[in-house]
Amino acid sequence: MTSQETREETSREPETPRRTVAVLVTPSIADAAPPGVDAGEFLRAAAEDTYELAAALDFVSPVLVTSVPGMEEIVWPGTPVVEIPDLSGPALVRAAFEALSSVSETPPSAPAASPRGERAPSSAPGAPPYGEQAVLLSGDAPDLPGLLVGKLFRRLGRARIAVCPAVGGGAVAIAAHLPYPAWAGVGFDDPDPVRALRASAPGPRTVATGPGWHRLRTPGDVARLDPGLEGWDNTRALLSA
Repeated sequence: MTSQETREETSREPETPRRTVAVLVTPSIADAAPPGVDAGEFLRAAAEDTYELAAALDFVSPVLVTSVPGMEEIVWPGTPVVEIPDLSGPALVRAAFEALSSVSETPPSAPAASPRGERAPSSAPGAPPYGEQAVLLSGDAPDLPGLLVGKLFRRLGRARIAVCPAVGGGAVAIAAHLPYPAWAGVGFDDPDPVRALRASAPGPRTVATGPGWHRLRTPGDVARLDPGLEGWDNTRALLSA
């Protein structure tokens, strides 16, 4: 093979998709505050811990998607904060994904670097501003291991959508190729989101599932937090005060 052929062959190799982890913060996170804990402070602590686990991941761009005012104070410099209406169910998920898919004349700022300095690739002009793949992560999962987010991106190598199921029903995270498919209509608190998505999917392998985890949806869910896991420092400090 000549050098010209080698260059042509290399140019045809698929590029690594640009990936975003979008932490979704809604007012309902405050509903899990235990008795004696300020609901607003609990929301902020859980959301900040969930955001920080996303921001610590390598080769992805963290984004905060929120219907709660003032959340720009919990993110690192350079992290986009995308505001959406206060919705619920499938409408909330679709609004969040569509916000990530919308091409704006003003692109988002350069992706924030992880603690080890790795950055995700920047968007090309005219491309979806937040990449070709996104994980929409519920902001009430402060002790989620980052490894589970990586597993969702790997599932997208073959599937159109991948779900991290939640203990007790619902989803912790939903991963999808952007733009979000029109046939996908599921919410984070649907009893069985994987089954619902597969029922509407165009093919049997279009929807994948990864390992599950827990969310903080009621005060009793706080007992599910794993004290042996690193992270969730803000939530840990608030609950031990």
